[in-house]
Amino acid sequence: MSALSLSPLRLTADDIADVVGIYASNPEYGRVSGEYDSAHIDARQVEAEVRDDMTGGSVYLLAKDGDGTVVGLVSVLGQHPKDGYPWIGLLMVHGDRHRTGQGRRLALAVEERLRTEDREGVRLAVLENNPTALAFWASLGWQEIDRRKDVQHGRPCVVMHKRLA
Repeated sequence: MSALSLSPLRLTADDIADVVGIYASNPEYGRVSGEYDSAHIDARQVEAEVRDDMTGGSVYLLAKDGDGTVVGLVSVLGQHPKDGYPWIGLLMVHGDRHRTGQGRRLALAVEERLRTEDREGVRLAVLENNPTALAFWASLGWQEIDRRKDVQHGRPCVVMHKRLA
C-alpha cells in the first residue's frame, strides 16, 4: 500500500467538491453528529464552515493515495487556546475507503507530521454516541482524559489524548 500525501485544502471548486464527496459518503457521521444530511450537502455551507475554521487557526489537509485520488480529510488546530496542544478537529475517510486501513494511515500521518514539529502530544474529542470512532482512536493508542460537552453544539464528547514523544 503506497503512502498517503497530505496537501493543504486550497478552497478551489475542485477541493470543495472533494470535501462534499467525503461528507456525502459518510452518512453515519452525518447522523451521529447532527451537523448535516448526507443526501443534501450544500457546498456553500461546507466552504463557509471550513473558512470559519481556518480563520480560527485550523489547517485542513486533503489526503491522497499514490494515484492522486482524494481518500480523506483532516483538520488540525495547531494550538488550542486553553491547553496549548494541537487538536484534530475532524478526520474523515471517504466512505468507499472504509475498512481499508486508510483512516489508520491518515491518523498516523498526522501524528508523524506533529512529531516532526516536536509536539509532545495531540488531542481530539469524539462524540459519545459514536462508538465506532471511539474504538478506532483507542485502537491507535489514544486514551480518554475527560468527558465534556463540545463548545459549538453542546454534544457529549470523550476527550482523548495521545503522547507523541
